[in-house]
Amino acid sequence: MKLVLQRRYFSSGTNGILFFNDKEICKTIELPWKNNQRRISCIPEGTYLIRKRFSQKFKWHLELMNVKNRDLILFHPANNALKELNGCIAPVSELTGEGKGIRSRIAFEQLKETVFPYLEKGFVIELTIKKSV
Repeated sequence: MKLVLQRRYFSSGTNGILFFNDKEICKTIELPWKNNQRRISCIPEGTYLIRKRFSQKFKWHLELMNVKNRDLILFHPANNALKELNGCIAPVSELTGEGKGIRSRIAFEQLKETVFPYLEKGFVIELTIKKSV
């Protein structure tokens, strides 16, 4: 099972479109690209395994595994990358600017409803991040 995130890079944020099996699930926002620096950059393009994870802060969410020189890279709700993200990816329903969106919790629920059933059945899910053409 494959998730694909197609990104566009801007000076104040990174915007994307997230697909599952070639069907758009939602848009995404992230921090701008700053050479994979912890807490201030989006992560590098590449392919990552995804797992289901629980925390007190975000409850059930998704974590990207084996991100070079990084840890705890999550999918979680946020509407403003610069104010609310430390390297994670936030699903949003609509993009409103560079690294900004709206209705993130709704998009996050859509993502979980799409992916969780497959993870719970034991499927391996990979996320491939690439630059949008």
